[in-house]
Amino acid sequence: MQVNAAMDTTKSSAGRAPCGHSNVSQLTSPVTTTLSGELNLDTALRRIVAACRSDLLRYRAIVLASSQPEGIHQTRVALRRLRAAIGLFRDVVSNPELRGIAVEARWLAGECAPARDLQVFLAEVVPDAPQQISRIGARLAGERLLRARKALGGARFEQFDHDLERFVLVPPSVGGEMLKAFGGRALDAHHAKVRRRGRNLSELEPADLHRLRIAVKKLRYAATFLSPAFEPTAAPAYVDATESLQNALGIMNDRTVGAKVLADIAGAARPSDRARRPCKRLGKHLRDSGGHDRRNLKQAWRAFKKAVPFWRGPS
Repeated sequence: MQVNAAMDTTKSSAGRAPCGHSNVSQLTSPVTTTLSGELNLDTALRRIVAACRSDLLRYRAIVLASSQPEGIHQTRVALRRLRAAIGLFRDVVSNPELRGIAVEARWLAGECAPARDLQVFLAEVVPDAPQQISRIGARLAGERLLRARKALGGARFEQFDHDLERFVLVPPSVGGEMLKAFGGRALDAHHAKVRRRGRNLSELEPADLHRLRIAVKKLRYAATFLSPAFEPTAAPAYVDATESLQNALGIMNDRTVGAKVLADIAGAARPSDRARRPCKRLGKHLRDSGGHDRRNLKQAWRAFKKAVPFWRGPS
């Protein structure tokens, strides 16, 4: 029995690949690439929200029609991107509907989370789990997928999507600050917060690492959203370094979430499953196998600190 301590951390587009932390490049949707530094903020936000909605509807259809891991994963990514975009522009684009949209996006993501957490646990954290664990996990997977489908296929989602569509279709306001000026300030603030949160990295407790992970995730989304407003050749290196750091933190977080998933599996076990001892051994492996993750995190942090903030122009 082995706990995977060397998961692929290569970048891609959506935060994590269908069963891991690779593939972060799908973050850049075709709609987002139509942004430019000369757009005003209201127009920019509506285009970003339109891209998020397009991705959400595409991957929601997969969840409703199949059990492919990519569907639930990318659905959560689209919802996270949507919330991140609303948070990024919250103080500069005034629209009373946005708060309600963000609240509903968070609820939907929460309804999808148990299914995705179980997928990551079985496919990435413990890819060679004992047969008893895999069997119980398969039972739970069906229940959790049904929960996600109920949320994504119900009347509450329909109202949510109606509100999204209405926001996208309303003509944006005219005038106001341009995206490039705002983007520079916003990225400076997010970059500084990550540097503060990551200070004394080797001494950070799990709660501190969680706060750092959230800060890095917000920076990564902001950099991806706002990079079209700046020199196109300058952004990829910084975005890559940020994605790698977020992936390293995400892998460590998977172990924390994995302990909770394992507890759920133990709680769902039937006497005939004979799962008590396998669960106990697996829990010990989870606790004892984090050294490799820490080394990867330190390497990713060093690379991030060397990355040049693309929005500041040539030094």
